[in-house]
Amino acid sequence: MHVRYVRQAGCPSDVAVTTVDFEPWEEGLHLEAATDATVRGDVLPGDLERFHAALAEGVRAELAEQLPGVPLALALVVHHTTVHLIDTREHSYRMAGRLAAREALAALAAPNSRGGQEPSGRT
Repeated sequence: MHVRYVRQAGCPSDVAVTTVDFEPWEEGLHLEAATDATVRGDVLPGDLERFHAALAEGVRAELAEQLPGVPLALALVVHHTTVHLIDTREHSYRMAGRLAAREALAALAAPNSRGGQEPSGRT
């Protein structure tokens, strides 16, 4: 799933663009980078790890709000990360994580989607 959180309402702005997958996993939320993961933009040492941790934190927070009391058992696999040297912050990726969780839940709930409701067969 491709997520963009871009907000330019003053300084600082927010830029977080990422592509992630959600996969079944052991108990908890496991964060990993895909073997073919790509990064676009200038990344300072330690930034990528902090941004990915914030992404996972946003996913965890959104799922806790949307599914209270439901234990997590999933892997968040990061395939692509875009970083802007000035406007990408941990907050940006935390919000992108929330958006990714919302989109994943919406995809699960949508009729005819993988894992969603089956068609009734009526015409």
